[in-house]
Amino acid sequence: MPLPSSDRADVSARLREALLAVDFTADGLLELLGAPAYTALARSETVPALRATRGDGALAALVRLFLLQDSVPHARVADVLPVDALLDSGWLVEDSKGAAGAGSGLRATVDVRPYGGPDGEDWFIVSDLGCAVGGAGGIGSRGEGVVLGVGGASTTLAGITVRTPVASALDIGTGSGIQALHASRHATRVTATDLNPRALHCTRLTLALSGAPEADLREGSLYEPVGDATYDLIVSNPPFVISPGARLTYRDGGMGGDDLCRSIVQEAGARLNEGGYAQFLANWQHVEGEEWTERLRSWVPRGCDAWIVQREVQDVTQYAELWLRDAGDHRTDPAEYAARYDAWLDEFEARKTRAVGFGWITLRKSGAAEPSVTVEEWPHPVEQPLGEAVQAFFERQDYLRDHDDAALLAAHFKLAGEVVQEQVGLPGAEDPEHVVLRQHRGMRRATKVDTVGAGFAGVCDGSLSAGRILDAIAQLMGEDPVLLRDRTPAQIRLLVEQGFLEPVGR
Repeated sequence: MPLPSSDRADVSARLREALLAVDFTADGLLELLGAPAYTALARSETVPALRATRGDGALAALVRLFLLQDSVPHARVADVLPVDALLDSGWLVEDSKGAAGAGSGLRATVDVRPYGGPDGEDWFIVSDLGCAVGGAGGIGSRGEGVVLGVGGASTTLAGITVRTPVASALDIGTGSGIQALHASRHATRVTATDLNPRALHCTRLTLALSGAPEADLREGSLYEPVGDATYDLIVSNPPFVISPGARLTYRDGGMGGDDLCRSIVQEAGARLNEGGYAQFLANWQHVEGEEWTERLRSWVPRGCDAWIVQREVQDVTQYAELWLRDAGDHRTDPAEYAARYDAWLDEFEARKTRAVGFGWITLRKSGAAEPSVTVEEWPHPVEQPLGEAVQAFFERQDYLRDHDDAALLAAHFKLAGEVVQEQVGLPGAEDPEHVVLRQHRGMRRATKVDTVGAGFAGVCDGSLSAGRILDAIAQLMGEDPVLLRDRTPAQIRLLVEQGFLEPVGR
């Protein structure tokens, strides 16, 4: 279906004003629909929302029009929306099944979804009809060039992105413009690229309807449209699916295996300004005879620190089934489905792939002679948004790189906020089997410590140096303070790296 004109800024502004006037916002929808129907929409289930919008109110009519892709009588929206302007610019069309005149039906040409910004902004994401969320409805059946809206991956990336003010930001594979919209809040200049011209069109509509500044939109693959330009922030939720071929533009990268994700990471180093961040979602292969952590370490470009977190792993059958359902192939002829499934397994077998990992990759252009590269698995719940936690992680890497063991012992630390201690052992035992420190913020990490580590962390309030604290612990435990000073810095270093201890006056 043709998209609305992106050259009518006046119409976008009038539509935005009309939507806000009837509280067509994330909060307004939650109040109208109720939590069960609202969350069902995120699963592409529309029946609860249809039941909740049986009334005659203006907001109910707009929900049916823009979110549920229903035909709504002209008269129901004529007093709410600038209908003539929206018809002229292509946001709405007359329902072909309706009668002519004021009593005819109207349909939306795009999905317009309210989206709450991090500071309470009322934004709107424009995407293709039926493509507002993931692939729950079998999006692949709607054509390879469709543009998706808000999904779990896009909100995850938005949540982990570092949001310091920057001069320039680049969104690669922008889709409907979600990352570009977020970047517009803290970047002076935003550039967004996409191989699909339809996606760039949707991005322009998303920004306009959200009242955000225009971005520099460029058509092309990955970094090709921007040449040698460099940026302070690069983000991408790329077409990372590892599949046989490039059948669906919005998800299949068109390169073999995980080569697209590897390329976008490796090439980021040359396009980052000093101190800049590049943050990606990615899939990667677990290949027979190869450590997945080493595979990812080899992706990190020279001069960059990296933090790579594997959030999930699926065996090749689970992975194939997930993306076959995403494309709606499970609803096709059984023989055709089986053939496609077989092709996926052939591809994995040829590449000796036994599983596929999913997670986050963050680079920071540090220029360090010995970059810090952390690759870890953390499938547990975290607290979003994580942008500040990501920035703090790299600041801690700088601190640890600049402080040898002697400097650590001379430094002062304090226990981070909302850290609790858990003791695990048999009931009635004099001493616990082990002690666990647990965070209730950010990554919500948990780490085992010995009695010295637990005692050290417990008294860190910034007033005494680490060395003086260890001397006091040695005296209490009857240990040699020199030996304790020799063996404890490694544990202090770990607690600082993971954010349990914060340096004071660094």
